[in-house]
Amino acid sequence: MTGVSVALTGASGITYGLRLIQCLAGAGETVHVLVSEAARVVAGLEDEIALPRRTSELAKVLAATLEIDPDTLRVYNDQQWTSPLASGSGAPRRMAVCPCTTGTLAAIAGGHSNNLIERAADVVLKERGRLVVVPRETPLSSIHLEHMLALSRHGVVVLPAAPGFYHRPQSVSDLVDFVVARVLDHLDVPHQLVPRWGAP
Repeated sequence: MTGVSVALTGASGITYGLRLIQCLAGAGETVHVLVSEAARVVAGLEDEIALPRRTSELAKVLAATLEIDPDTLRVYNDQQWTSPLASGSGAPRRMAVCPCTTGTLAAIAGGHSNNLIERAADVVLKERGRLVVVPRETPLSSIHLEHMLALSRHGVVVLPAAPGFYHRPQSVSDLVDFVVARVLDHLDVPHQLVPRWGAP
């Protein structure tokens, strides 16, 4: 299956994931979206967005909120085991967990599949695809760091939500775009969100 899977989990920074979905759709990618229950809570708290549980309604809300073509979205709930994302024969080979809770990080590192988010990540790993996790936590404990190291050793891109400042951001959106740009780079999706280092 073509396209990119994006999982939104309950870490702070839901804006990163929403902007990523918007950019992927804008680049012509089919975006397979997974939303955890905690992510729904965070979306309400941080962005005042109510993300419905019913997938058909969620797709409409995301398309309207992000001003993207609804046909670019495929939305699944985290217990939808019949989803193509649950099998190596049907899942996209690229996935970002953005933002990624440390609990989700631990589950992926341990090979757990208690929900579709964890299973989809496990499928990408076993199929030798490209998995990017965007943890948003501070400070980090030794346990968190050990999980990140384990994932890195298995080829996962561990990309903390740590925006740079050399491009002289003027807004929160500029900081968000810095992180999203790096995720897009690692998913091999072209963009022009921020200037390249050393570019004129």
